[in-house]
Amino acid sequence: MLSDALWFLKRSDDWVATTIIGGVLSLLSVLILPGIILQGYFVRAMQAAANGERAAPSFTDWGGLFVDGLKLFVVTFVWALVAIVPSMLLSVIIGIGTFTVSEAATGSAAASSAGGVGLGIVSVVLGLLVFVLSLLAAYLGPAAGANFAIEGNLAAGFDVRTILSGAFTGEYAVAWLLALVVAVVLGFIGGLLSVIVVGLFVLFYVQVITYYLWARGFADATGKGQQSTGW
Repeated sequence: MLSDALWFLKRSDDWVATTIIGGVLSLLSVLILPGIILQGYFVRAMQAAANGERAAPSFTDWGGLFVDGLKLFVVTFVWALVAIVPSMLLSVIIGIGTFTVSEAATGSAAASSAGGVGLGIVSVVLGLLVFVLSLLAAYLGPAAGANFAIEGNLAAGFDVRTILSGAFTGEYAVAWLLALVVAVVLGFIGGLLSVIVVGLFVLFYVQVITYYLWARGFADATGKGQQSTGW
């Protein structure tokens, strides 16, 4: 699986042109539209990976890329809310607690101290909860995106039963961990090279690898795509 992922883009007949286009779109992602088109390409890459194709797709049917990218953005954003909403609630609770403790400070020192300790404990517990939910969202989000790409319809991105059944398997867990390692190691190199622009093209290459691994792992876990021959 990892070997196929690393060579997935390189096996494409026009991989140089695809990489250049991907890098340019990454650079222009701040304009939103290029970023959505880039997301659409990743949908195509996941579909190709799930179907067992050895080479990455090219940038074609730009209108279709935009539509698919917009759908993937919706799926990713909604699943990210699993972490975003608790984080917002945590900020509100801490803000209210801090105000309450500061008001208590005008009273007895003991009450103020107890309030501070209580606020600290609550903050730690909620902070751990947010961390766990953030990790869960980072783990399930790619699975949801892969299921959407494989099925080809937006509803599949929110098919919780299928997403959970595929995500909590050895195949997907291994693929997710491999993607994490690739993103950290090669992404770090790409980040360093970004100062000379070249890094943007490296980062695009790395993104294609991670999306391939997510889709390949999820497809193997659910039996929706052709089985890979190994890691």
